[in-house]
Amino acid sequence: MDGMEVAVDRIEESIQRKELIWIHGDYDVDGTSSTAMVLHFLRRIGAHADYHIPSRLEEGFGFTPLSVDRAHEAGAKVIVTVDVGVTASRAVDHARERGIDVIVCDHHQAAEEIPKALALLDPIKPGCTYPYKDLAACGVAFKLLQALSERQGHPELAYEYLDFVAIASAADIAPLTGENRVLSYFGLELLNSYPRPGFKGLVDCAGLHLGQLTNSSVIFGLAPRINAAGRLGDPRRAVEMMIQPDELRAFHIAQELEHDNRQRRAIDEHTFEEAAVLAKQQLITGSGKSLVLHQDHWHAGVIGIVASRLVERYNVPSIMLTTIDGIAKGSARSVQDFDIHGALKQCEDLLTEFGGHIHAAGLSLPVENIPELQRRFDAMASSAITPEMLVHEIVVDTELQLNELTPNFVNFLGKFAPYGYQNHRPVFHTENVVSANGVKIVGNNHLKFRALQKNFAIDAIGFNLGKKITDCNHGRPISMVYTLEENIFQGNSTPQIRIKDLRPLS
Repeated sequence: MDGMEVAVDRIEESIQRKELIWIHGDYDVDGTSSTAMVLHFLRRIGAHADYHIPSRLEEGFGFTPLSVDRAHEAGAKVIVTVDVGVTASRAVDHARERGIDVIVCDHHQAAEEIPKALALLDPIKPGCTYPYKDLAACGVAFKLLQALSERQGHPELAYEYLDFVAIASAADIAPLTGENRVLSYFGLELLNSYPRPGFKGLVDCAGLHLGQLTNSSVIFGLAPRINAAGRLGDPRRAVEMMIQPDELRAFHIAQELEHDNRQRRAIDEHTFEEAAVLAKQQLITGSGKSLVLHQDHWHAGVIGIVASRLVERYNVPSIMLTTIDGIAKGSARSVQDFDIHGALKQCEDLLTEFGGHIHAAGLSLPVENIPELQRRFDAMASSAITPEMLVHEIVVDTELQLNELTPNFVNFLGKFAPYGYQNHRPVFHTENVVSANGVKIVGNNHLKFRALQKNFAIDAIGFNLGKKITDCNHGRPISMVYTLEENIFQGNSTPQIRIKDLRPLS
């Protein structure tokens, strides 16, 4: 990776001189995991290291001149940024003026002006020939640990930190292909077999079970609780929990995050209800292909989540904005095949700052610029998004007969895991299926029945498909699209169909 030799040389020199290495991270899961991982590793190899995660509400996103001043006051001679920095030219220049060397570990797209850092580690920066381009920030930081481990003659040491990479990659929706899939596979294995006290406490609070953690467990169970630290309070709690050696102390922090996550869900639900009302109006008055919503009172900690829910409900690129200290700040989320980072770049003259990926970005701008952003963003979405892109679709991998779901097939299918973005569970389509024992509604509007075809039966569940009960009850033959998963109950594992959609054949 371009810049790695320089980065390793400088960190080793800093360790020898007993200089303070200051780690500056971001407040999401990728940022806090990267910070905790690098901090723990550097201290372990003898470095004098400390860190800072900016408060979402008080400091906002990114590596700024204010961040540099904080590091300078602490006496830092080297700053390592993780999950931020590739667009922070002003802060890097300020650090140089202060006599501080900056090493950037990032995975975001670079701006036109590349920061003049001592070393800039980012596989997607212009000119970097690193072969795998889709690492999460924690993956990039792991490569730094790997290089330091090899330099010090203990290459296996870095592998003890793959649990951080698995959690961050899942939470940041990094593609589970190539190198990410390898790192995540062994990271999940480590998490299930030898969990750190902080992760163990989080697993307990989430009601999950060690030995059964998957990529989905991280996305829906662990990640929201880690994120809650920065959404509703001090994000450093997440870092302290992850590096905490004492199991009881780690569990207490995990309980705090569990409490914050419950509170966050309530705020999230209220905000979504308000946003949905505004969204319906805007979709009628605009092109119907984008949303830019703003309310001064919305909580900055939940607008990213609500933007994702708007995309899920209306299937259009969505921007949610609130006001902090007179500046509109927010999150953007996109639909497939619409580059939201590229769209924001075309509105750069309206924005104070922005950064992110094709599918997600953060931004800030003067409040008075919101109407013009709304107009331009809608015009871009209107020309780029076709009617076909607005229709939800399920991509089927293959037709299948239920009697093909043998134990051998199920075991073979497991080799494709871990599943995640760009490596989804295979989706199957089967026709002429009937319910063997009647159809029930369970939980919160979920369909449950025993699927039968040609004398082969298997348990099936369709989450949030309760409205389709009349399509499949009374022995009506159906066509269904589904994935195969394990249902673990009281320690016993059995295959189960998870229905994505169904329709009657008669």
